[in-house]
Amino acid sequence: MVRRSLATLTSVALVLIAVLAFASPAHAVTLEQKLAALSGFTQPTTPSATSWRDAWQNQAAWADYTFDWSTDLCSSSPDQPLGFDFRMSCRRHDFGYRNYKAVSQFPANKDRIDNAFYFDMRQVCAGYSGISKATCDGLAWTYYQAVRQFGSVVVTDEQIQEVKREAELNAQNA
Repeated sequence: MVRRSLATLTSVALVLIAVLAFASPAHAVTLEQKLAALSGFTQPTTPSATSWRDAWQNQAAWADYTFDWSTDLCSSSPDQPLGFDFRMSCRRHDFGYRNYKAVSQFPANKDRIDNAFYFDMRQVCAGYSGISKATCDGLAWTYYQAVRQFGSVVVTDEQIQEVKREAELNAQNA
């Protein structure tokens, strides 16, 4: 019995020594590494959206990057207009805006972030068909036009209504 306890204690001690010996200390992430990660997370592609979602679900793994994961979802617009769930699209969009602003790289990356936002919303709409898909696509286009024109600035309700009217006219003329 003593021999078994001693063997267990020795095994635990060896595992602890191995973990401590091989554990790498936390290191500071360089700006280049952070920008590479941001770029990977903000492309208008399925792999980029998937990798961002995985990171969002495991934020602790990215702690060294000091990303800002906060969100106000779709800001002053409905997060689920007519039941179409754009919440995750808005989260990734906020992530791109906030983190590129934090490293003073926002203007050069705004268009790509907005395009990724539109891509994400179109992915939501792809799950529908017929009039529902057309309605969802129209809402996605309207949200996209709003962020393209007004993203990163304070927007009035009147400006939002103007963008919606333009989007409706474009949809009717298409």
